[in-house]
Amino acid sequence: MLLLLLGIIVLHVSVLVLLFVSTIVSQWLTSGVRVTDLWQNCTLGSLSDVFHCAQSSPNEWLQSVQALMILSIIFSVLSLFLFFCQLFTLTKGGRFYLTGIFQILAGLCVMSGAAIFTVRQSDWHQPSENLSFGFSYILAWVALPLALLSGVIYVILRKRE
Repeated sequence: MLLLLLGIIVLHVSVLVLLFVSTIVSQWLTSGVRVTDLWQNCTLGSLSDVFHCAQSSPNEWLQSVQALMILSIIFSVLSLFLFFCQLFTLTKGGRFYLTGIFQILAGLCVMSGAAIFTVRQSDWHQPSENLSFGFSYILAWVALPLALLSGVIYVILRKRE
């Protein structure tokens, strides 16, 4: 049972790390001279190897992606906190429904945010810029199935002594 709990905690912390990295790091869209994320647009200077960064555009869809990614982190942190609380207060045989629901909500927020970004990023940049998706964008999509899996495991999990 201890190994199962340790595995669940490692999975949950992995999801949380993926969510933090994908939200914070500037690699959602990349090209040779441009790096773009949810918060800023950076371009490589013409005379130096220094990136010059400006705040991201105030598009409503980009703000919704920012909000959904932050909500996913909040839901995942709440889920981890609730798991530890329920671990010590839940009666024998009880299920971790509340923890699982918050983790599934975190996964749904990631899915919604990444899907909106996928569909609308062409409105933000010209197709001729030859941008490709960066590793932070990919980490967000990797966090989705892991968060949903973690949430389902929490819903199925029963407390034993």
